[in-house]
Amino acid sequence: MAQLKVTQIRSAIGNKRNVRETLRSLGLKRIHDSVVQEDRPEIRGMVATVPHLVRVEEV
Repeated sequence: MAQLKVTQIRSAIGNKRNVRETLRSLGLKRIHDSVVQEDRPEIRGMVATVPHLVRVEEV
């Protein structure tokens, strides 16, 4: 199965609570943190919630 590399590129400060919680659910804690997640609809939905804060690459 394909994997996605999700990297936080902007701060979550000043964003709504659900945006901050979505980043935390993805496993991102600070700027330039990267995580590799399975390419599933749940992960795609979380990334779609915070597209302005993350960069996504297929691995």
